[in-house]
Amino acid sequence: MDPLTVGVLVLAVAAVSSSAPLIAFAAAPALAVAFWRNLLAVAVIGPFSLARRRAEFRALTVGEGRREGWYCVLSGVALAAHFATWMPSAQLTSVAAATALGATQPVWQGLIARWQGRHLPYAVWAGIAVAVTGAVLATGADFAVSGRAFAGDLLAVTGGMFAAVYTAFGERARTTISTATYTTICYGVCAAILLVVCLVGGVRLHGYDSGTWLAILGLVAGAQLLGHSMFNYALRRISATTVSVLVLLEAPGAALIAWAWLGQLPRPLALPGLALLLAGVAVVVLGGARAGRRPEPAPVPADAAPPTG
Repeated sequence: MDPLTVGVLVLAVAAVSSSAPLIAFAAAPALAVAFWRNLLAVAVIGPFSLARRRAEFRALTVGEGRREGWYCVLSGVALAAHFATWMPSAQLTSVAAATALGATQPVWQGLIARWQGRHLPYAVWAGIAVAVTGAVLATGADFAVSGRAFAGDLLAVTGGMFAAVYTAFGERARTTISTATYTTICYGVCAAILLVVCLVGGVRLHGYDSGTWLAILGLVAGAQLLGHSMFNYALRRISATTVSVLVLLEAPGAALIAWAWLGQLPRPLALPGLALLLAGVAVVVLGGARAGRRPEPAPVPADAAPPTG
């Protein structure tokens, strides 16, 4: 990799690593933070997309394009479910646990591929077993600490599952649709759903202190736009497998930020489980990549970079 790509990847990992600590810091309901995060992202990319991609937007409403349009909408629904589960987990359990358990997305991605009839190599199954074992150890340790932390762990795992569904729909949509058009529709649908949920649930959407608004803006500029944009840039120069493994660095990166900034120390009993979990996810990603390089078996979608954070 050239120095520019290395710098881009370091910036991207740092950007997505800030997501969970910022959510934990924000003195606002997690659902409200998720809503503003997506709405402000649409406000940034929407005008560009509507000005440059009008024909593409129109094509999604007629004929064969309607199917891709529905994939964008369904991806937005799954993304809303991801944010509605994972983001509250960062406020209920530790940042380290929420990030690591949310990173189980490639495991769920592999299971979705198996449900679709694709062959999974033994390495992927072994990685799934290791990751599940690590998740059980980590959540068991948190269950012994408090019910609140255990609930956060369950939400983080559920968030990883919905992230896999989001990626599966996005994979279908992005075969013919540009990234700008796809993200505008997906983030817009996600923001609309979260707004309805907040209004129905009576979630307060305003009246926050300046520190909370700065945290929300940091999420938009960092994890939502800068982090994922830099990973997309790097994908032109390195493989998706490399990006997927690098995304796993979000977990230790977020833990270090939470320790230095918020004073959150990972629970000693949970550390072995979290380490085993990340090792298992890495095996799933690398095992899927090897299968993708073979001439006959279909590639495992666990090779795709997860939209964590």
